[in-house]
Amino acid sequence: MAKDNEVADRRRARVRRSLRKHAYGKPRLSVFRSSKQIYCQVIDDGSGRTLAAASSLEKGNRESLKTGATVEAAKVIGKLVAERAMQAGVTEVVFDRGSYMYHGRVKALADGAREGGLQF
Repeated sequence: MAKDNEVADRRRARVRRSLRKHAYGKPRLSVFRSSKQIYCQVIDDGSGRTLAAASSLEKGNRESLKTGATVEAAKVIGKLVAERAMQAGVTEVVFDRGSYMYHGRVKALADGAREGGLQF
């Protein structure tokens, strides 16, 4: 089990290193996916602040979504974080998939954020 965590940590570090090269000062849209929920944040690494966040655990989302572990829920969360980021004045971000492959819920969240108006 510890070896799996080390592999994921190395993969996450590799993705972040690549993002830093191409970010040019843009905030990053970071995704965390658990087996039952999905969370995302728009983070300004220069100042170390979270500009916008959304998750499937928020009260409104818990009532409207059956579970946070579906592609549909991820798309809703993507649109929600895009809306909140636009209110905070952010239009362009870099997408940080973390150690997750870009498919399924992670891809649906990215597509939802694009539909909501974020560019990356």
